[in-house]
Amino acid sequence: MRTKKTTAKPTKAALQRLGVARFDVVDYLRSERDIARYMEAVLAENDPALLAAALGDVARARGMAQVARAAGVSREHLYRALSADGNPELTTVVKVLGALGLRLSVKPIAVPA
Repeated sequence: MRTKKTTAKPTKAALQRLGVARFDVVDYLRSERDIARYMEAVLAENDPALLAAALGDVARARGMAQVARAAGVSREHLYRALSADGNPELTTVVKVLGALGLRLSVKPIAVPA
């Protein structure tokens, strides 16, 4: 049974009282290089949920509706699949990667001697 991860998010008022702004990685995904480095770092974590969320971040940075259209899926499906609670099928991941102009790459894991 899969347990639902919940994360409490501070309100806008609470952040203002603390003098900090909400962080959104989308604000930093400006170039192809930024996106590639972000996705490489995510893939290094070997966490499927993190991969789905990162694809969602990149899709938001590029425009969710445009990515959904290019991937041949509905925008709603894409939001659900790439949410923190989503569990996208490999087919969806491959379609989204293609729509983003990306592909998965496989490398051997470095084994300590």
